[in-house]
Amino acid sequence: MALRGGAARWGILTAFFMGGIAGHADAQNRGVYPLGLSAVNSGVSAAPGFTYNNSFLFYARDEEKGGSGEVVSTGEQAVLLDMNTLLWADGRTMPALGDARFSSAVTVPIANNSLSSSTQGAISGGGGVGDLYLQPVILGWQRTRADIRAILGVLAPTGRYAAGAKDNVGNGYWTPVIASGQTFYLSADRATTLSLFEMYEFHTTQTGTQIRPGETFNLDYSLMRAFAAHGQSRLQAGLVGYGAWQTTAKTGPGIAPAQQAQRYRVNAVGAGVNWVLPAQRATLSLKYFDEFSNRWTYQGYSLQVSAGIGF
Repeated sequence: MALRGGAARWGILTAFFMGGIAGHADAQNRGVYPLGLSAVNSGVSAAPGFTYNNSFLFYARDEEKGGSGEVVSTGEQAVLLDMNTLLWADGRTMPALGDARFSSAVTVPIANNSLSSSTQGAISGGGGVGDLYLQPVILGWQRTRADIRAILGVLAPTGRYAAGAKDNVGNGYWTPVIASGQTFYLSADRATTLSLFEMYEFHTTQTGTQIRPGETFNLDYSLMRAFAAHGQSRLQAGLVGYGAWQTTAKTGPGIAPAQQAQRYRVNAVGAGVNWVLPAQRATLSLKYFDEFSNRWTYQGYSLQVSAGIGF
């Protein structure tokens, strides 16, 4: 039970930032979800009460890949995100919904990004408060060998955005999402876990450009093993990964048929550790991802550090 309560505070963070992390729908090369963020304990609900989680995410990419995996250009795409999430979880269950527990969350991202290319030079860069992500409905179920969460959320275009500007930190469009996380306990002692997190992004039309980005399916996953550490604390370690697939065409003024036919694809694997401190109601985690076999997007790596505390 100590592992469940602490791991829950890690598992609640699902946050968003910038379409493609480039700030322009006409240069879309990814969805808006920061991939890998929910890879560990994806199905575990937060402990009752308030939880604050801060995540520092660094994405670095130096190759732009084409439709066959060829290098189209080299350059540098760097994104720094400081994600601040406040979540409230009800301790009661709802028998009418299979004893589900309710929670709700809001995430405020602070971002700095830059993008340059060997073929186009400096493309964009900016910093500031990004788009607000709201999760008004999070339902969680706890079972003997599995924990499950279902989420309804929306990314609101509150970050700075102007059509054609090179310093945007917002998208300029709304992104409703549906998501689910599952954590399966593969051993009787619940120490070995397989976690999956799925999210589907519905993109609306961008203000000022009338371009509608293609929709995206995201997948985070992990295979972890927990070990007893000092006192009641537990250390989880294992394999982590993520993927993303564009599912519909980008459409709007000036989008050529060849661009509409493009579908970005992202793949990554890596390693992660998660330290659970139940007595302090805190968690600390570190994850590293290395991307491979990407299509129609930039390729690189990601380093993610998170800390959460319950009140």
